[in-house]
Amino acid sequence: MAAQITPPPSSSSSSLAFSSEFNVWKPMRCCFFKWVSQVCPRIRPTNHFRIKSSNGHPLNAVSMQGGMDGSPLAKGINPEEQEEFFIDILDKEEALSTLSITVVGASGDLAKKKIFPALFALYYEDCLPKNFIVFGYARTKLTDEELRNIISTTLTCRIDKRENCKDKMEQFLKRCFYHSGEYNSEENFAELDSKLKKKEAGKLSNRLFYLSIPPNIFVDVVRCASMMASSANGWTRVIVEKPFGRDSESSAELTRCLKKYLTEDQIFRIDHYLGKELVENLSVLRFSNLIFEPLWSRNYIRNVQFIFSEDFGTEGRGGYFDNYGIIRDIMQNHLLQILALFAMETPVSLDAEDIRNEKVKVLRSMKPLELEDVIIGQYKGHNKGGRAYPGYTDDSTVPKNSITPTFAAAALFINNARWDGVPFLMKAGKALHRKRAEIRVQFRHVPGNLYKRNFGTDLDKATNELVLRVQPDEAIYLKINNKVPGLGMRLDRSDLNLLYRAR
Repeated sequence: MAAQITPPPSSSSSSLAFSSEFNVWKPMRCCFFKWVSQVCPRIRPTNHFRIKSSNGHPLNAVSMQGGMDGSPLAKGINPEEQEEFFIDILDKEEALSTLSITVVGASGDLAKKKIFPALFALYYEDCLPKNFIVFGYARTKLTDEELRNIISTTLTCRIDKRENCKDKMEQFLKRCFYHSGEYNSEENFAELDSKLKKKEAGKLSNRLFYLSIPPNIFVDVVRCASMMASSANGWTRVIVEKPFGRDSESSAELTRCLKKYLTEDQIFRIDHYLGKELVENLSVLRFSNLIFEPLWSRNYIRNVQFIFSEDFGTEGRGGYFDNYGIIRDIMQNHLLQILALFAMETPVSLDAEDIRNEKVKVLRSMKPLELEDVIIGQYKGHNKGGRAYPGYTDDSTVPKNSITPTFAAAALFINNARWDGVPFLMKAGKALHRKRAEIRVQFRHVPGNLYKRNFGTDLDKATNELVLRVQPDEAIYLKINNKVPGLGMRLDRSDLNLLYRAR
């Protein structure tokens, strides 16, 4: 699970998830809370906003709205002045500290397309501390300027305020630096540490390492970073990208090895797909709209489809992809996480652990997958529109005799009272006709449908369908049957649309 920022019971604020997409909620009032590792000795962190790691361990956080009752610093402060006093304290504390973010694997596809744009989005919305720097670390030889040129092509302004986007990009890029080194070299990480210290300029340093690398080198990087590049006076945390091992045994072994160098509350395991807007909206749609809850069961739903397709192949990433295939790369994490969110019962609260517990119940109730319920395939070369498209094994980074699947479809079943008998269909593939990611909920046929004749023998035309399109062009729409205007009784399907761009 992602880290959760949990309000107190008396608060009306919703719980907020920290994900690798970095969709961090920003309060209406600036400086509502700051991430800091240490505060003035006479100011105690309180529980108004408690940041929890993936297993519920509390981390350090500071709220403006408490923690000073009865302290010497609080005496003589009028209630009207208290908020301004706290802001002043936090601003001074922030001025004395810095956040150093190191993206390990900075030359990779995920870092360029997702992580750096997400960091810029945080900066654009003023969700990063005043003093922060971003370092890229990878084996590729690059200068600071070359890294900036690479990531500048992927930065976008993803929110409404666009008037100063170019200026913000330039300011962000000035804070981005690069260091080349081997992932298992303590010497190279010591060199990184020297560069970080130079940029931190003696301030209280909090360091975050984002591991955008294959899991087989997680431990080497964590060992070198913890021994040679940890913060000497602040916190050090590590974000671990999926996949977290190849199977249950390797995942457990990876956790055991990481804990040689880190405590559990320093480790954040992240599936960046959970930061997608429509994925975050899935639980809101279900649990805050009364009309959906009675329909969310085997009584009304015929099947649920989770579809992920890309219109391009490996394109030079074959070395990584061939070790995992489409099932481990997409289905076992992205799609399975969405399935668990979709099918879970109402959690006790929005705390990370409560949501995790309900998702685990879904996974434990799943029927073991059988071979006859799975189809796999691999894309071949073809010509289209006068252009030749290479096959999977034509990629120079893929072994010629590879049988790694690039397409898979599977039917999953959940053996519980709500979903017994309902097939959950997963489909994922590369080099398909179009790019899309969506959830399709197909409802059952209307019993004794009066308008059966108007649809002929194709009863699927009479089926209602709820579609959540994750990408591209995020949307939620419901397919309903409607009368075509005019004489006679002709029926047609219409969409009730919520297009995010238009909204």
